[in-house]
Amino acid sequence: MKTFKSESRTLHLSQLGKNQILPPDEYQAKMKVLKNKIRDLTFLTKAKGKPVLFVFEGWDAAGKGGAIRRLTQEMDPRLFEVHNIAAPSSEEIQHHYLWRFWNRIPQKGHIGIFDRSHYGRVLVERVEGFASESEWSRAYEEILLFEEQLVSFGTIIVKFWLHIDSDEQLLRFESRKNDPLKRWKLTDEDWRNRDKWALYEEAANQMFAKTDAPKAPWFLVPANDKYFARVMVLETVVRRLEEELE
Repeated sequence: MKTFKSESRTLHLSQLGKNQILPPDEYQAKMKVLKNKIRDLTFLTKAKGKPVLFVFEGWDAAGKGGAIRRLTQEMDPRLFEVHNIAAPSSEEIQHHYLWRFWNRIPQKGHIGIFDRSHYGRVLVERVEGFASESEWSRAYEEILLFEEQLVSFGTIIVKFWLHIDSDEQLLRFESRKNDPLKRWKLTDEDWRNRDKWALYEEAANQMFAKTDAPKAPWFLVPANDKYFARVMVLETVVRRLEEELE
């Protein structure tokens, strides 16, 4: 444990600015280069037999799905799998909460992507009362041990939190509500969660403090501008894979 989490840095949502904007033409140029690099790095992970796990967390409507689609656009579809994590099934709820994530970890040479993840234990389950305080409090250590075992196996782990402010989220909610093709994305639960913004922010900041590790780092992505967020995600992936595959 101490070896796995040997360095400390301060990650806090208050550190993130709101005005990062990327012009469309610059976005298109950067994305073309980054997607090609990611395609090549994907084949290199296959050749070296390295499993890769990308974790995406963040606010509702922060753009996780869009970032994942751009990340995987040039990947060989045989080499990655996206897991959209929802509430546990009747079978999953009979097991330890990490059981369903152990069943989804990528094999050697493949990439697993969690859209929501095992961190739900210390986020939604904590805030909504689905886990007791003793359960979510001990989950930080359980999660660190889980990720430490994956890293020991050779897994490359990269964790993203996509951050938007409350005003931007409201604009995106209203846009979804008024768009028949996107209305399905918006639920009553999304609106209720806005009333607990401060509680979720507190939980997220504590999660970063307790689970950021050199070999399983968190990257906080300012996502008010979707173009900026997508490029930052892809640039981070390229940098991390190049570091780990050197």
